[in-house]
Amino acid sequence: MKVKVSRKAHFNAAHRLYNADWTDARNATVFGKCANPNYHGHNYELIVSVTGEIHPETGFVMDMKVLKHIIETEVEEKFDHKNLNEEVGEFKELNPTAENIAVVIYNKIKPQIESHLDLEITLYETPRNFVTYSGN
Repeated sequence: MKVKVSRKAHFNAAHRLYNADWTDARNATVFGKCANPNYHGHNYELIVSVTGEIHPETGFVMDMKVLKHIIETEVEEKFDHKNLNEEVGEFKELNPTAENIAVVIYNKIKPQIESHLDLEITLYETPRNFVTYSGN
């Protein structure tokens, strides 16, 4: 029997959506206000879900204290109150869309959990806009 456990976290970050190969006009057309050269910010809500079998001795899929620590060190400490384009290495050349941020977070967390567990990242950029990535 597989069970999914989830931990919610949040971070605040600034970013600019921009393709350096495009003109400012094309960036403005595609990304709108998100292409502002002075950046803009979001209060991101993050849900990290781990799915697996319940361990017969602990009753856990995963120790949530461990998951909390992984999220704090791999996401919150590295992204919170940062300019993603300027201060987070993964986004020096990668456009920090919600989709790309979710994949980067997945790639930071997945090596930190046991390989038999499945990982799913849900990232809310706004209360109405969110993405989910599970490595598939």
